[in-house]
Amino acid sequence: MIKEIIVVEGRDDVTAVKAAVDAEVIAVSGFGINKNTIDKIKEAQKRKGVIILTDPDFAGEKIRRIISKRVDGVKHAYISREEGTKDGDIGVENASPESIREALSKAKAVIEEKREVFTANHLVYYKLVGDTKSKERRQLLGKILGIGYCNGSQMVKRLNNFNIKEEEFVKAMDKIEKQLSK
Repeated sequence: MIKEIIVVEGRDDVTAVKAAVDAEVIAVSGFGINKNTIDKIKEAQKRKGVIILTDPDFAGEKIRRIISKRVDGVKHAYISREEGTKDGDIGVENASPESIREALSKAKAVIEEKREVFTANHLVYYKLVGDTKSKERRQLLGKILGIGYCNGSQMVKRLNNFNIKEEEFVKAMDKIEKQLSK
């Protein structure tokens, strides 16, 4: 059973999450996030905590940002585009129960204090930017660390904001390089 209340985009996402875990789920109905919905999420955050699990696309990221700005301390869980794509459709509802459980187990909260452990230099050194396989490396890194896929500048922010330890990062990059060299 998941302690926190999981926030998803729509009804089909609720069904997929409930098939994967025993948890309370709130659907925000896409961009239809009104004051009433935000108040419900704030109350859920106070009572049990909240994990946001939105689709791995632009709309999902936008919804995630809207909620994060208005509700402090929420955790974020991510599924990859591959896990959430079925017949050209992208969404949490397409992810397997295993993918959903894994994403929720890796949910992370954004830390409040400004932290700058990671810089653009890390991205260059580890070929997360400027290399033919950079996008693939970022996809794999986002999956391993549970922070989702993003571009280079967003990757630096997430590594710092989600309090990723340098040791954890290096271990993940070693795993990725071994995987890509096969």
